[in-house]
Amino acid sequence: MTLIQGYLFRQIARPVVGACAALAGIGILSQSLDQLEIIVERGQSVWVMVKLTLLAVPQLLAVIIPIGLFVGALIALTRLQREQELTAIFASGVTRWSAIKPAVILAAIAAVLTLAITTVLQPWAQRQARAEAFAVRTDLAALLVEEGRFVQGPEGLAVYVQQIEQNGLLKNIFIYQTDGDRVTTWDAAEARFSRIDGEPILTLIDGSWQRYSSRGVLEHLSFGRQDVPLGAYAEVTEDVRYKPSDLYLPQLFNPSPRDLARVGTGGELAAEGHSRLSAPLYALMAMAMALAAILGGAFSRTGYGFRIARAAAAFLVVRIVGYGVVAASAWNGWLNVLQYLLPIAATAIALRLLFRALKPRKGRSWAPYERLKARFA
Repeated sequence: MTLIQGYLFRQIARPVVGACAALAGIGILSQSLDQLEIIVERGQSVWVMVKLTLLAVPQLLAVIIPIGLFVGALIALTRLQREQELTAIFASGVTRWSAIKPAVILAAIAAVLTLAITTVLQPWAQRQARAEAFAVRTDLAALLVEEGRFVQGPEGLAVYVQQIEQNGLLKNIFIYQTDGDRVTTWDAAEARFSRIDGEPILTLIDGSWQRYSSRGVLEHLSFGRQDVPLGAYAEVTEDVRYKPSDLYLPQLFNPSPRDLARVGTGGELAAEGHSRLSAPLYALMAMAMALAAILGGAFSRTGYGFRIARAAAAFLVVRIVGYGVVAASAWNGWLNVLQYLLPIAATAIALRLLFRALKPRKGRSWAPYERLKARFA
C-alpha cells in the first residue's frame, strides 16, 4: 500500500476495532449476567462462570464482526469526509479504487477471521462449553449441597450444610442415609468433596457416625477423618447433548447416523454448515454498504445522516432476512443457495452505487450554464 493508503487503513481500522471491542464487551457482560446462576444456584466457583462466558465469545464474534465493521467504517469515513480529507485525496489524483482499497483489505481480513471463527473456533468453544455445562449440571457437590437447607439426594440420601466457604470447605455437615431398614447418620465439623480414581469422595473431619445394627443396637463411632464414597449416588445415565452449532463442518455436511439421531435432521445440519460458510460474505457486504453510504453520492455540507440511515436500514433488513433464510433452509434445502446470493446481491448493489458516475441533473439549475456555453461557443 502507498503512504496514503496506509493512512486510510489506520484511520478506518481503529474505529472498526473499537466498535467490535465495544460490542464484544456488551455481549460478554450479558453472558456473564446469564451465567450468574452457576454461582448462585449451582454453587460453582467464579472461574467456572468466567470459563463459560469466555467460551461463548467466538459465537458472539461471528455476529459482532460484520456489525462492528459497518459501524466503525461509517464513523471513520464520515470523519474523513467531513474534514474533507477524502476530497484532498481525490484532488491529488488518487482514483476511487485506490482510495477504497484499504477498506477492502480490512473487509477481507474481517471475512477471513470470521471464516476461521465459524469453522474452527466456534464449534470447539461450543463443545467445550457444552461439556462444562454438563459437568456443572451433574456435579454431585452442587446437587447435594445447599447452604442452610436439607437437600434430598438419590437413594434415600439427605444432606444438610450450615455454611459453604468460597474455597469449597463445608462447615457443620449432617448426612442422613437409609439402606433398606438400616439408617445411618453422619455429622462432622468440616467436609470437602474430592475424587479418588474418578470416584467422588466426601471427606469428613472431626465427626461421628451412628447406626442401628440388625439386632437393634445403636452403634456409635467418633473419628478425626473419614472418607465416605459417593459413587453409588453419582451414576449419570445421560450423555452430553450437542446442537448443530457444536459440530464441525465435516460433521455438518457428512453426518453420521449417530449425529442425525442425537443432534438434528440432515436439513438442519446442512443449513448450519452453509450459514457458517456464508457468514464471511456479510463482512464484505457491511464494508460495501458503509462505503456506498458515504462515497456513493456527492459531497454534503449538511452531513450524511439520511444516507447513513438508509444504509443502516438496508444492512439490518438484509441481515434479518439472512437469519430467516437460515431457518427456512433447514426444511427446504434449495433455499441454501440464497444464503450466499443474498449478501452477494447486496454487496453488488452497494458497489454499483459506489462506482456509479455522478452525472449532473437535467433541469432549470443548469440553464445558465448552457446559455453561457452557447455564448462562448
